[in-house]
Amino acid sequence: MFDVNAIRNDFPMFKTNEKMQNHQMVYFDNAATTFKPQCVIDKVTEYYENYSTNTHRGDYDIAQKSDSEYELARETVAKFIGANSKEVSFTSGASMALNMVAFGYKKFLKAGDEILISQAEHASNVLPWFRLEKEMGIVVKYIPLDEEGKITLENFKASFTPNTKVVSLAHVSNVMGYILDIKELVRITHEHGAIFVCDGAQSVPHMKVDVKDLDVDFMAFSGHKMCGPTGIGVLYGKYDLLLKIDAILLGGGMNTDFNLCGDYGYLYPPYKFEAGTQNVAGALGLAKAIEYLQNIGIDHIHEYEMELKKYAVSKLKEIKEITMYNEHSESAIITFNYQGVHAQDMGTLLAANGICVRSGQHCAKLLHNTIGIESTVRASMYFYNTKEEIDLFVEACKKGCDFLDVFFA
Repeated sequence: MFDVNAIRNDFPMFKTNEKMQNHQMVYFDNAATTFKPQCVIDKVTEYYENYSTNTHRGDYDIAQKSDSEYELARETVAKFIGANSKEVSFTSGASMALNMVAFGYKKFLKAGDEILISQAEHASNVLPWFRLEKEMGIVVKYIPLDEEGKITLENFKASFTPNTKVVSLAHVSNVMGYILDIKELVRITHEHGAIFVCDGAQSVPHMKVDVKDLDVDFMAFSGHKMCGPTGIGVLYGKYDLLLKIDAILLGGGMNTDFNLCGDYGYLYPPYKFEAGTQNVAGALGLAKAIEYLQNIGIDHIHEYEMELKKYAVSKLKEIKEITMYNEHSESAIITFNYQGVHAQDMGTLLAANGICVRSGQHCAKLLHNTIGIESTVRASMYFYNTKEEIDLFVEACKKGCDFLDVFFA
């Protein structure tokens, strides 16, 4: 496996916060964003200090250095997900990438065409399709969830009609944490002549993902959820589809030419989708984060996270007032509530004890309508978390019964 205590030394956030606070900080909000190791911070700093130039513009030495580092970062990302580098475009994050697919692909859709999503999707995989529904008359349909909030194969198959043109689903739900059998779902989708868009924001950072093996048509993910910088993400797409869809951002660096008559042309992917000055520092930081994860081993990361999840679940089950909604999910996300305590209040109570969790609807408002719960508390772990931190978290959860005493005594 790996030495988690040694790994924690790679992350300045742990050292800084332990000095600033009177108690140990327990960070269990990794599904929102993750801490950055020193090597990622150093790589970003190296760019800004030594060759802070634009890419694909200058002919001088430091500009060429920036070019080569940027394209090497693209190669690193591509290899990490089993893609070809020309199929990988840098974006500002998964949200931007999912919007790029929806609005870039819309020219192949017409009124009455159906988009299949689920009620467990993040807002970034819902709202773009809602807008197209209002603008074009396409139909957004929902694959029914079972009593645990999962998509079953039976419900998935039954949701298709001759009008189904796109299926867009999260590989791992950001609330319930269930892992979809994407490979099988893609196979069924292609049998119906539709394309499959995969939101990989919660899968790529935690488990082995090979886009060629899965056969997804598009995949989106963010750097900041996998120890990389904020403001950088990735859109993977099959090259023939990238050639066909429209770019939704136009500007410098993505065109072949334009003239006074209004004629213009696109560069070939991936540059077609990278208008303007790119987040070079972000791309380099993401590549360094990937190298860091690879050195640990992505399979080891997933295995360790499941060990943490099992331990946390066993401890939380000892608190009779706690209801867990995804005890059996295959990710390190635990979604729960404490009886009689509002989720936001529980989050505040935990924060007062140095525990960082997420409370609310987690950008998945449709899911909470479906399961009949206004809001929940979400604890999400990563490979730098420990069982000792889980013990502190559980002890803090036990104070839920004394919520009013804690704050108003």
